[in-house]
Amino acid sequence: MSAWVMAKTERERQGAAINRALSREYPEAECALVHADPFQLLVATILSAQCTDERVNMVTPALFARFPTPATLAAADPAELEDLIRTTGFFRNKAKALLGMAQALVSRHGGQVPATMEELTQLPGVGRKTANVVLGNCFGVPGITVDTHVQRLSQRWGLTRETDPEKIERDLMACIPRAEWTAFSHRTIWHGRRVCQARKPLCERCVLTRWCAHYQKFQGRGEKSGRKRRA
Repeated sequence: MSAWVMAKTERERQGAAINRALSREYPEAECALVHADPFQLLVATILSAQCTDERVNMVTPALFARFPTPATLAAADPAELEDLIRTTGFFRNKAKALLGMAQALVSRHGGQVPATMEELTQLPGVGRKTANVVLGNCFGVPGITVDTHVQRLSQRWGLTRETDPEKIERDLMACIPRAEWTAFSHRTIWHGRRVCQARKPLCERCVLTRWCAHYQKFQGRGEKSGRKRRA
């Protein structure tokens, strides 16, 4: 078996150690999407696909002022909605998803955002990632949010070799304590943005090198400069 693939018990120890280190490094980690309620977070998360959270946060104040409830969004003129969200990219597809989602909330759920994975993922434009964001941050239901940062870092750490988000989610659920799933997602996203970046990870600044399979692999080849490990 490749050293890159760890036994289940080792992955559990690895995952727990990484989560503890991240919790010390980012005790204030939280959802970056500004929202006041589950509906706003649901909208913002749909808009965040292929778009930065910062850009979404620039767009949503005007959007929520114009369409403050599922009922008002469900009745929105598509052209006006597209114009409001244009700068988030893929605005036509996103507008279609937002309209479908809002209409489904009104027709199926009385205008309320449901609090289960099954009901959320039946809404147009809502997959497991979006559902986990809403469930974890608004309803206290733990969930692993597999965005590009979580996918990249979990692979580098050696906690998964999967590329499919749902399979990555299952691997991480097996090695991170359930109560920590939502917080772990936030911490990992923060670490991915600040240190373990896509093109050039800042290994010299990383608190996780002792547990990182990617770092250990390249350190062994002498291709990465080491850093002093924290006690």
